[in-house]
Parts: sequence; C-alpha cells; structure tokens
Amino acid sequence: MHLITDKLLVGTIDDARNPSPVIGTLLLVAEEFTIEPAAGIDYHRIPIKEFAEADPARLIQAIEWLEQRVPKSRTLVCCRAGMGRSVSVVMAYLCCVEGMAYADVLKLVMARRPGAMPLPNLQAAIERVRLLRRAA
Repeated sequence: MHLITDKLLVGTIDDARNPSPVIGTLLLVAEEFTIEPAAGIDYHRIPIKEFAEADPARLIQAIEWLEQRVPKSRTLVCCRAGMGRSVSVVMAYLCCVEGMAYADVLKLVMARRPGAMPLPNLQAAIERVRLLRRAA
C-alpha cells in the first residue's frame, strides 16, 4: 500500500484481499478481479479495463462514491498492481473534488507511488469530468 494523502491510499489486489486494519473503505477498480471484502469494510467495485484510456463515466462513478466516504474513513483504492487504474482514480478525485491542479497531483502521486502509470488520456478525461460536474 502507498499513502497518497492522509485519507487516500493505493494498493494491489493482494492489499484489497487483506487490507490493513487502518482501512475502513475499499474501492476495487480492477475489471478482472472480484473479492470478498473483509468484515467491517465499506466496499465497492467499479470495473476499469487495464491499460485502456481513462473513461470519464467510470471516473465519475468512482469520484462520486469516494466523495461520500473519503472525508469519514481512510480509503484504499486498488487494482491489480496498484500503479495504473487505482492511481488514476485517486488523481481524478484529487483534481475534481479537492481542486488540485493536474500537474501537482501527478507530482504528488509519482513521489508517493514509485512506478505509477496513469491511464492514457487521463488529463483530458479529468477535464471532461470537471466540466460534467460543473454542469450538473
């Protein structure tokens, strides 16, 4: 697991299967996996295809789910390796909910999660999500 902010972490499928006791909320974004969440964990799954371009519709689903939980609970976002999809969802959340600039979020994530590889077209997808959220 890698701490991105005080409340948001990214992790692997193994982290999702055996979350640390400090985790209260778990979002699995790996299309190819399902898990049986640990007892007491607030769990949700939003399937995102590995290495695919960022999908604004999936990002909105993830952001809206996280928005209701991150302020209340330490949240782990997981995919297979904890480097692409999970990182991308956390980046979208930080940009769209916390109001951080994409460049600042990218720098933060790269420092906190070595080897992070945001999904292709993520910045454009985040901008689309921002526009859709403003219009709503």
